[in-house]
Amino acid sequence: MHGWIILDKPHGLGSTQAVSAVKRALRTQREVLGGTEKSKVGHGGTLDPLATGVLPIAIGEATKLAGRMLDSDKIYDFTIAFGAQTDTLDLEGKVIAQSDVRPTLAQLEAVLPRFTGGIEQAPPAYSAILIDGQRAYDLARKGEEVEMKTRSVTIHALTPVRFELVENDAQGFSTGSNRTDEGALASVTLTAHVSKGTYIRSLARDIALALGTVGHVTMLRRIKAGPFTLETAISLDKLDEAARGGDIGELMLPLTAGLDDIPALAVSPDEALALRQGKMLSGRDAATGLHLATDGFMPVALVEIEDGNVRVVRGFNLMSKEED
Repeated sequence: MHGWIILDKPHGLGSTQAVSAVKRALRTQREVLGGTEKSKVGHGGTLDPLATGVLPIAIGEATKLAGRMLDSDKIYDFTIAFGAQTDTLDLEGKVIAQSDVRPTLAQLEAVLPRFTGGIEQAPPAYSAILIDGQRAYDLARKGEEVEMKTRSVTIHALTPVRFELVENDAQGFSTGSNRTDEGALASVTLTAHVSKGTYIRSLARDIALALGTVGHVTMLRRIKAGPFTLETAISLDKLDEAARGGDIGELMLPLTAGLDDIPALAVSPDEALALRQGKMLSGRDAATGLHLATDGFMPVALVEIEDGNVRVVRGFNLMSKEED
């Protein structure tokens, strides 16, 4: 069992809990099939309990690639409700600021370019960032003042996709109207393509502040993480059903699915053995950068090539049936 299970994580479940759910499903399958060997399990990018959507779960040797998922770009849909800011910057916190100001869609679109490209943002106080060895959210829950340092992130694209207007606003438009310019916005849903380390709750907070009001996130759904999308994501119910039938393998994507953006480097069986032993290959005519070394269809290692030298970055403990 080496590969990826892409969960459509439900609301209210943390990433660690999702990993535990996958472990339970694998244990159920072992009991059904009479197996004994356990598989390593890890996730490729934390999702808040509030958030839903794509959560890549790495199984077996794919766990060696989980770090690449953490570093990958993500795409989210999220909704900002204007008029109130909470301490957690989402629905689950208590209101700490309010405003009667409601922006129009035209005003929103005018400020979005400020949040596209490289920006600086302060993470939420309720986040998993370590401060003096403690999680920021633990300090915040104790009522301690948490100073969050700004960090550089990149917003590749930020696009409004839906909105709701304030009921009976000054222009006479009602909630759900298709009018796009003058009506005061009660909320707006945007799609954001962002780099690693971007906090959507902070982005929502800062957009609202730039519009002269306050806001918080009421919906957050990850629709893409690295190469993985909702199209291949499954529910926990479907995973549990597959486990009881001993069919989890049918739902898994191969280990190489996490390396779609990495060119392949064909190696001979002797070269594959050398790489598995951590040795360097030399004299290879290939482009500089990361490659996936393969012996036929078998992944051997993630390698770095420089000046014709091939160095192992991550080796995979996989063998063909002939070698096993």
